[in-house]
Amino acid sequence: MALVSFFEAFLALFCFLFLHCLRKSDGPPRSFPIIGMLPELLLNIHRIHDWCTEVLERCHCTVLFKGPWFANMNIVGTCDPANIHHIMSSNFANFPKGSEFKQMFDVLGDGIFNSDMDLWKNQRTVAQGFMRNHRFRDFLSTTSRYKVEEGLIPVMDHFAKRGLVVDLEDVFQRFTLDATCILVTGHDPRSLSVEFPEVPFSKALDDAEEAIFYRHARPQWFIKLQRWLNMGQERKYRKAWQVLDDVIAEYICQKRKDLNRGSTSEIFEEGADLLTSYITEEKSTGLECDDKFLRDTVLNMMLAGRDTTSSALTWFIWLVSCHPTVENKIIEELRSKIPGKETEKRRLFKADEVKDLVYLHGALCEALRLYPPVPFQHKEPLESDVLPSGHPVHPNMKILFSLYSMARMKSIWGEDCFEFKPERWINEKGGIKHVPSYKFLSFNAGPRTCLGKEVAFVQMKSVASAIVYNYRVHVSDETPIVPAVSIILHTKDGLMAKISSRWD
Repeated sequence: MALVSFFEAFLALFCFLFLHCLRKSDGPPRSFPIIGMLPELLLNIHRIHDWCTEVLERCHCTVLFKGPWFANMNIVGTCDPANIHHIMSSNFANFPKGSEFKQMFDVLGDGIFNSDMDLWKNQRTVAQGFMRNHRFRDFLSTTSRYKVEEGLIPVMDHFAKRGLVVDLEDVFQRFTLDATCILVTGHDPRSLSVEFPEVPFSKALDDAEEAIFYRHARPQWFIKLQRWLNMGQERKYRKAWQVLDDVIAEYICQKRKDLNRGSTSEIFEEGADLLTSYITEEKSTGLECDDKFLRDTVLNMMLAGRDTTSSALTWFIWLVSCHPTVENKIIEELRSKIPGKETEKRRLFKADEVKDLVYLHGALCEALRLYPPVPFQHKEPLESDVLPSGHPVHPNMKILFSLYSMARMKSIWGEDCFEFKPERWINEKGGIKHVPSYKFLSFNAGPRTCLGKEVAFVQMKSVASAIVYNYRVHVSDETPIVPAVSIILHTKDGLMAKISSRWD
């Protein structure tokens, strides 16, 4: 008995001393022989974004993270705008996504997010042409309004009338899944309904994203071992991959059948969705649009459209619900677009009515700043270089941008950087203030600036205006709203809230 007590006391003392050794009030994490800085990373993996912020604050926005020996985990982490401008713009050619990025995100295949050089340029040029076409823009406006009227509003009314708690993050993911699927494939999965049907495609995307996140924090040998044994995150990843392949193959097969029959889209004008454009205009694009290419293209666009916009809407609605002054200003700005006699009743807004609203735009940008949907980015140098911060980088080293940390740096955004402040985005003349993309990186920067920026803002403004103007959102105090561990900045436990109608 005494021996057991002694052992327990010794173990407790050892753990205390070990944890004490890890604690550092300044500078980078403590580095140990052989294992490098991995212990502190693993201890903080559950709060990875806030931990990165603390480390980068101590290290003046850039830090060299040393991984275990022979694990190829040496990483330069940065949120310094000068470094980001150098990598994303002024020396763009030296910093592609790289082979390791493609290996880590291999489920995306040769799609636009994974590709580099000429393959990326060709895909970007074609996608940009399709998305700038007036037919696609009209289709975007029609789709967004259709899903708000036929999907979002019935669900919101259902929960408001019954006084039930609803996970708004789930609602937004279903909205963006349906809207994006229509835009990309012409098919409406109808996942946004009061029945909340199971959606295997969404579950598969979530599982794949989680597995990819953990790949960033584990040595390659461990990932390969899990894959070989078909266990853990890699087992989940493999199953998710199969589901994604099966669903997308069905969409492509059905689209080819519809086009061969000369039939129109289920709901909208023929040829407006992107999959139709890729198939029917293959010769003019110069791309080989076989099933593999179409699969990769559809998955890349579905991932971007579903996850980033739904994440932005989740954090936006939560922030607005916590800031009544901001909420009232958005409502007053929306009222300015309505004839006086109609201001005291329910109203849905067309895309043209809300596209130029300054305060709403500023509030959305502020939510994107504080909670960027993609909280970090990954680069690899082709040749050795020295960053503006003075940190040398070489081809065997990864570079990670922390967008989440950047928003919380006083040296970048000022003493009020933690505040939700839409006025930050409004200039002295009352218009939208220009902020350089390497400082506000939510839509990327340089040649890889996001092609879907306009799509995202149309969808976000359609949903945001409908909810803020017509409903009150009462977020539950029982569920803390904190970021999940994922490559997409979801909430850990959803956005649980009760809804009430503003006009009843």
